[in-house]
Amino acid sequence: MHNNLIYLDNNATTKVDPLVLDAMLPFLMDNYANASSTHQFGLSASNAVKNARESVASIIGAEPHEIVFTSGATESINTALKGAALSFQAKGKHIITLETEHTAVLDTCKYLESSGYSVTYLPVKKTGLIDLEFLKNAVTEETILVCIMFSNNETGVIQPISEISTIAHSVGALLFCDATQAVGKVELDVNKLGIDMLCFSGHKIYAPKGIGALYLSSKKPYKVKIPALIHGGGHERGNRSGTLNVPGIVALGKACEIAKERIAIDKREISALRNYLESELLKIENVSVNGSTEQRMHNVTNLCFHGLDSDALIIGLSNPETTAFAIAVSNGSACTSTKIEPSHVLTAMGLSETQAYASLRFSLGKYNTLEEIDYVTSRMNEIVHQLRSYS
Repeated sequence: MHNNLIYLDNNATTKVDPLVLDAMLPFLMDNYANASSTHQFGLSASNAVKNARESVASIIGAEPHEIVFTSGATESINTALKGAALSFQAKGKHIITLETEHTAVLDTCKYLESSGYSVTYLPVKKTGLIDLEFLKNAVTEETILVCIMFSNNETGVIQPISEISTIAHSVGALLFCDATQAVGKVELDVNKLGIDMLCFSGHKIYAPKGIGALYLSSKKPYKVKIPALIHGGGHERGNRSGTLNVPGIVALGKACEIAKERIAIDKREISALRNYLESELLKIENVSVNGSTEQRMHNVTNLCFHGLDSDALIIGLSNPETTAFAIAVSNGSACTSTKIEPSHVLTAMGLSETQAYASLRFSLGKYNTLEEIDYVTSRMNEIVHQLRSYS
């Protein structure tokens, strides 16, 4: 059904790697035991979880006991933010985040505000980058948590995490980092960067949906111990009760192993395709890049097609009646696509609502080819010229 699909929406989700599928299938069909069972069958599943935990920890430079398996980044974000707020409220009730964070962070912060916490939403520069002076001025002795994502899901802009950590730690605050779009794509070491809590989802790195990880530092002076939000059995060292999703965990472990081995080659190959795609699309009249082109992920470009409507572009790209290949791209975060409003990320960067509505995100993955990119650039030229001739 999808043989005629060119998929350039890898920041929303990725195709499951066949090697990942092969690794998880036995734990769905043959070795289906509960990892908490003490019989040999269960111990085999438990050992598979142990090996996967080591692989997941390794890709971010953590220790295996610092990894908590969750259903994905959204659950991890809720656990980290609400847990830290409860655990450290004796120190203060002030949290700092960015206006351009994922809605999972922003909505959780809004909830915490309704529960008596104070949240500072820092603006960003036109590049999408944080102004570190604003952060320095915002932190106080009451600040318990600084919550800033590694790289933005819509623009790919990478924040200066090490500098942010230094500022957060200067007042004894923790740094939580949503690294959903970065883990498995760039070298990342939580200890070198000074990250105290970090999360990511498997379905962004060629594992299935429904599995993710939360890193909680065990190292002093920023050892993180947060109360569980889900009780009932004491699984995951008491951090998250519930029968372990063994097939998903095994899949995530395998995906991390593959990603770690391929980071250099993927970065080289995917960045070459992204740069080619971007340079060709920028040849179209009245097209510009949203966000920093210096500090961003190698697989993303977010472009504004001035004067056009992104929904019209998406329909033109995916209409099977007018194109040999349907092209999947995005005009924002998949998690907010049901909302009829402009991207909060782009408007926070200073784009007008009209410009935000005219923007598309192209996010590439390891399965994309040069032939696909050639087709996409040709098709985009056709659609843009058609739409502009109508207006």
